Amino acid sequence: MKRSTLITIAVVAAIVALFFYMTAARASEECTVCMEFQGRSNCASAAGRTAAEATETAHSTACGPLVRGMNESIACGNRAPLSVQCKTR
Repeated sequence: MKRSTLITIAVVAAIVALFFYMTAARASEECTVCMEFQGRSNCASAAGRTAAEATETAHSTACGPLVRGMNESIACGNRAPLSVQCKTR
């Protein structure tokens, strides 16, 4: 392999590792949210700096497979979750 190719691969790997570290290192809370919408249910987990941030992200992620279109997405996002469980990482 050429030297320039190896350097390029090393730089890309370093950027990916830095991105992962910066996003995962700050996430100190992990929450699982279960949602029900139009007779279907789904649970999702997310991590964040605070429990509120992790809950909000998990809420949106749990609604994703349950909805079709923006109107349903907004309606699901406005519903209260069936359950929320958070833990410190």
